[in-house]
Amino acid sequence: MAEPARPHSIRRTLLVYLGVLSLIGAVLLFLAARSYGRAAADRSYDHLLIASALSIADSVALVDGQWQVDLPYAALDLLAMAPEDRVYYRVSSSRGAGRGGGTITGYADLPAPPSPPLDGKPKLFDAMYLGERTRFVAVSRWVAGPASQGQAIVQVGQTRIAREALADDVVLRALIAIVALSLAALALVWVGVHRALRPLQKLERDLSLREPSDLKPVPGSVPLELGELVGALNRFMGRLAASNETLRAFMGDAAHQMRTPLAALRAQAQLALDEDDPAEQRRSLVMIERNANHMSRLLNQLLSDASAIHRSHLQQFETVDLAELLHQALYESIPQSGPRPDLNLAVTSDPVRVQGDALLLREAIKNLIDNALKHGQPRPGQPSGPLQIALTVAAGEGNAASSAVLTVADHGPGIAAADAQTVFERFARGRDAASGGAGLGLAIVKRIVDSHGGRIDLNNRVGGGLVVTLRLPRSLL
Repeated sequence: MAEPARPHSIRRTLLVYLGVLSLIGAVLLFLAARSYGRAAADRSYDHLLIASALSIADSVALVDGQWQVDLPYAALDLLAMAPEDRVYYRVSSSRGAGRGGGTITGYADLPAPPSPPLDGKPKLFDAMYLGERTRFVAVSRWVAGPASQGQAIVQVGQTRIAREALADDVVLRALIAIVALSLAALALVWVGVHRALRPLQKLERDLSLREPSDLKPVPGSVPLELGELVGALNRFMGRLAASNETLRAFMGDAAHQMRTPLAALRAQAQLALDEDDPAEQRRSLVMIERNANHMSRLLNQLLSDASAIHRSHLQQFETVDLAELLHQALYESIPQSGPRPDLNLAVTSDPVRVQGDALLLREAIKNLIDNALKHGQPRPGQPSGPLQIALTVAAGEGNAASSAVLTVADHGPGIAAADAQTVFERFARGRDAASGGAGLGLAIVKRIVDSHGGRIDLNNRVGGGLVVTLRLPRSLL
């Protein structure tokens, strides 16, 4: 059996990412400081090296065709500021009288520059000499005498010990600053992450200390990043509170509605047991059967109402054919044996598809048909007629989509104006309604239609009768 994955820690993730970012920044700063330190040390000592070479070049002269060098030792003293380093020099000529254009004075085996220096432009380069890495500068100078002229090349070199020491000192000082800055940044990251997650800890404490029945919204302001989370949590708790309230109301109503017929059944059964007259016993049994049927119908409607509440909250909709659902509802609602009611059915030839829950929509249509069959009988002296059921498609206004329209029209007494809205409430019945109903049919239809984004209208028609119109948004698929 695989072990459960360890819970993901936001704090650890933030600290790891920000810590790695700080470490990368510290490394980049160190590399930049080392590069800057070496460049700064080279610039400082290169100025001294060039000054020494130019000073020696100024002392070179061409007298009677011979090269003369009055070496200014003060020039080499400039480089004595780094006592750990060794200094080398060479003065040579490229052509002219005297020493055949070779070394005039100094170390003859110094490494030559990669390319000849241009006149007046010092050329700096590094090379190995006597086993040590040495920094060299080469300076070219044209010298003219009374009878001849020539080009003198002055080359001065210095080992890199003092340069490296200066560069290391710069890097060490920068490293100390970088380490201190990195530690301060990590401490700031730790504090920042802790403070940033504090609202989550407060939210956790607030929720953990609540009673199970406390579903009120989370109070107080929250950071912008938590706004959507807290909003979604509040909406969820609102839906849960509404669901719990609906469940409590349903259980209370069910208990209240079932208590009366059960008490009547018990009383009638007791009377039947105590009665010796067979005729009276039969009368009591008939009453028991009638109350049992009423309780069975009430129980079925309560279960239907509970199913409508539950499935309406789920909103698991798909494309369904309303015409097919209408035929299924008619088959389940119209008695298959005995006298059948007079029915006039008209269904459009256009496809009538809607997005919805097939079970709920079929239940709503069945309740409309049952309501019309039970309460749509004409009063004595009023004209009768068939139950009229029509399914059509109505075009939408403007940019609105078309809608499916289901109409159920009977020839009953209609509905009083005062009852036009109250009949949609649970256990509410119209003043002229026939006895035996529970007052749940239209309430179930209203709940289902509202969950599908539709509308239901009740209208009395001239001559008697109630017209129930159900409109549902038509699916574009």
